[in-house]
Amino acid sequence: MEAIIEQYKDIIIQIATPYCTGTGFYSSELGVIVTNEHVVRDNKEVVVDGTRFEKQLVKVLFTDPKYDLAFLALPFGASLPETVLETEKELLPNDYILVIGEPFGLKYMARKGQVITTNYSIDDVDYIEHDAELHPINSGGPMVNEAGAIVAVNTFILKDGLNEGFSLPAKFLKEVFADYQTGNGKTGCRCYVCSALVFDDNPKKNICPSCKNKIDIPALAVEYKSVGIAHTVEELLIENGYQIALARRGPNNWEIHQGSAFINISYYEKSGLIIGDAYLCSLPTENIQPLYEYLLRQNHEIESLTFSVKGNDVVLSLMIYDRYLNDDTGRNLLKQLFEAADDYDNILIEKYGGTWKVRND
Repeated sequence: MEAIIEQYKDIIIQIATPYCTGTGFYSSELGVIVTNEHVVRDNKEVVVDGTRFEKQLVKVLFTDPKYDLAFLALPFGASLPETVLETEKELLPNDYILVIGEPFGLKYMARKGQVITTNYSIDDVDYIEHDAELHPINSGGPMVNEAGAIVAVNTFILKDGLNEGFSLPAKFLKEVFADYQTGNGKTGCRCYVCSALVFDDNPKKNICPSCKNKIDIPALAVEYKSVGIAHTVEELLIENGYQIALARRGPNNWEIHQGSAFINISYYEKSGLIIGDAYLCSLPTENIQPLYEYLLRQNHEIESLTFSVKGNDVVLSLMIYDRYLNDDTGRNLLKQLFEAADDYDNILIEKYGGTWKVRND
């Protein structure tokens, strides 16, 4: 299955919203990105990234809370390989499968396992139960059989008080896509209460015309507005020239690129800390001591910033307590981090043998 694992790297899609992050995948047969409804809930657009296209915002086309499915528009400039949806040949107990995922900030992950049962019923929907190690990060990603075909969509369900992984068979995916197509290009959703299909020309907006319960049509989603410290952080990022919608990575988390550096900014409300970590180059493969000595000297000389090593990465960090954050201090400190990150990355590579980080490594 190693060849299959490599093959799927190019169709796995990273998804981020102001509320969460998750995984999706490209289906050439359907012509959309597939993911879980809970990953994109309450958004009309989400951030996507992949190996074959630049990070960008795409439109949420359809959401189905009953099956926990959502469809996204294809990213501009994407050249994605073909995939196969297997709906005719059903899985059997003990069949081998792969579950695959890769949300923002985490590595591509594929886990092998075997099917336990193909008819584990939850809310009148039959899921595939399996023993592959399925984490929330795989949610929305594909389950693949030994032939390399997509046989299900991964989801994450609470069972008996424990988080366990199940996957929705591809036959349901095709049925839901056929339902979406009845809207003739309009965005829409399925009502969770009565299962009615409702599209964005609904006169009652986000009220189901069949059962009068609230629904969430993606096109009518209220635009996210940050508040408090998160709003201050975002305003400072905007002042520094960054597109904030593309930077959001779930609650109180942002990722930006400055030159060759990847910078992650997080706000921890309980502690009041705002932490900026700039991931610079990787350590050299030999003669590491001069680089370590340089980092120690810089930690003694520079103010507000600190070097550390995490795994094989050199990291330049900034910490600010929220009570000290204001336009002047925040602007100056963030600007210092952004400028220093790119400068130090070049120095560490050109003078001390560091190596450029590879995307999605």
